[in-house]
Amino acid sequence: MTNNIRTHNCGELRIENVEETVTLYGWVNSFKNFGQKKFVDLRDRYGITQIVFAPEVTEGFDNIQNIGREFLLSVKGIVKSRIEGQTNKNRETGEIEVIVKSFKIENKSEVLPFGLDKKSIENTNEDLRLEYRYLDLRRPEMQKAFINRSKFIKALSRDLDDNNFVEIETPMIAKSTPEGARDMLIPSRKYHGSFYALPQSPQLYKQLLMVSGFDRYYQIARCFRDEDSRKDRQLEFTQLDLEMSFTSYDELRNLVENSFIEAFKVYNSEISHEDFETISYDEAIERFGSDKPDYRINGMELKNISNLVENCDFGVFSGCVKNGGEVKGMCIKGVIDKYSRKKIESLQETAKIYGAKGLAFLKITENGIDSPIIKFFTEDELNKIVEIFDAKIGDVILFVADKKSIVNDSLDALRRQIAVEENLIDESKFKFVWINDFPLFQWDEENNRFECEHSPFSMPNEEARKFIEENINSTEDAIKYKDELLNLKADCYDLAMNGVEICSGALRIHVPELQKKIFQIINMSQEKIDYMFGWFLKAYNYGAPSHRGLAFGLDRIVMMLEGAGSIRDVIAFPKNKNWFCPLTQSPSKVDDLQLIELGIEISKKE
Repeated sequence: MTNNIRTHNCGELRIENVEETVTLYGWVNSFKNFGQKKFVDLRDRYGITQIVFAPEVTEGFDNIQNIGREFLLSVKGIVKSRIEGQTNKNRETGEIEVIVKSFKIENKSEVLPFGLDKKSIENTNEDLRLEYRYLDLRRPEMQKAFINRSKFIKALSRDLDDNNFVEIETPMIAKSTPEGARDMLIPSRKYHGSFYALPQSPQLYKQLLMVSGFDRYYQIARCFRDEDSRKDRQLEFTQLDLEMSFTSYDELRNLVENSFIEAFKVYNSEISHEDFETISYDEAIERFGSDKPDYRINGMELKNISNLVENCDFGVFSGCVKNGGEVKGMCIKGVIDKYSRKKIESLQETAKIYGAKGLAFLKITENGIDSPIIKFFTEDELNKIVEIFDAKIGDVILFVADKKSIVNDSLDALRRQIAVEENLIDESKFKFVWINDFPLFQWDEENNRFECEHSPFSMPNEEARKFIEENINSTEDAIKYKDELLNLKADCYDLAMNGVEICSGALRIHVPELQKKIFQIINMSQEKIDYMFGWFLKAYNYGAPSHRGLAFGLDRIVMMLEGAGSIRDVIAFPKNKNWFCPLTQSPSKVDDLQLIELGIEISKKE
């Protein structure tokens, strides 16, 4: 049977095919005996077909005892309808079976290192699954995820094609410009001591394509960042990158939303423009403590009471405000019976992970307000706090007092945790929020210097651009106007989906002198600017158009659409949590000859 080509896959035979002679190829998913007959579920990526070996029909019937799980078989047989009462309504091929006339064991399988059923997988160490990833990928759930991923990406690409975008590949070996995450470096054999880098994104190349006049570009781009492990990060990842000339934020946003509306149909998810909200960065931080709020969470918005408690007798609150910090809180509705002292202590431990020193609370009982801290407040102050949070009997208010970043980070984490515990998230929905008007700069306390909030290529808004062009001519000017610069905004934006950032973009700087000023503000010398970006800035002297763009993290989006627990579940061959590949045992050492050719000597750690 080796020369036979399959006539059907294992997911397509139906009652209409009865009495047809068919040839199938597939893996043994399971088998069972009924009398002298042997029943096998034969599986390929399209589905499962039940095949039946019968001694009076099947040639070489005695060889069936040699078949095991995950053996690869080819079978030739007749399609028959199943006996009434023995159909499988949960399977598309469940009304038929194939009576095998002849078969061949195309390839054997060793005993599996783990079961491929869902229950076995749940109890299997992830590194073992990654070591035998080719087996893990045989599972129907995994194959379905990758088939859906392929369809989803194609749907996005089709929509961009229909909107006059041109798909262009940019280099995978580029110049190192480590102003963001760490670069993945490639040593040069021809130029000893010099290195290429794998791209963190196609950012500079796609901007040059706008200078080249392509107007609308996109790419399914493979990107690389040498950063620490998280469940939604990998050393290499895939993003949908796009850039447009002569376009407004509203036009780009509308185009993206339309693309998502079409692509989400792959998952039978009906979304509309009404599922996309828009708020400013400042509003997002003030209300949710996060620049990627989860709009599925009902209530528990943060309230700032710094002005109210600035002069109260509770030194933790008043001292914090006077030292430049803030006091914020949130109200959890109807949980007073669940929020024992032990429960609040456990929430306090969560807050401490994000730097908070403690967690204060007020409980609204039928007999008034209950809390260890009420003795430090006047009745009027307590009533105003209750009013600000619209708290009712049965509610609990939690507070954090610290510097702004700690307050927001810890309350955001608590809000998300409590929303899960109290079932306040509608898991059936996808909710999106555009965050715009990000700060142009942030201050790096550790290194005593400015950093760009988004990227050094993000265009300041009109007010910010005017200020920079009129006042900044050196790094010294940047220090002089530190407070003013920290209040400037950029024309940039993120898109969050269900509380996860999936997209980031901006209007790009296309004026060389303005770009140089931004580099100066973040403490780059003219020598460094010329060395790292001189080749790039040169292009802006040749009629560069205004352009804006963004990039989607496709792995993250598919992870959420699939309801997967980790980004590794939607990447075919990922690294583990420690950036190691159990499948290929990499990274691995190389022989000395390779190192000599590259001009590299390995220094041994003490």
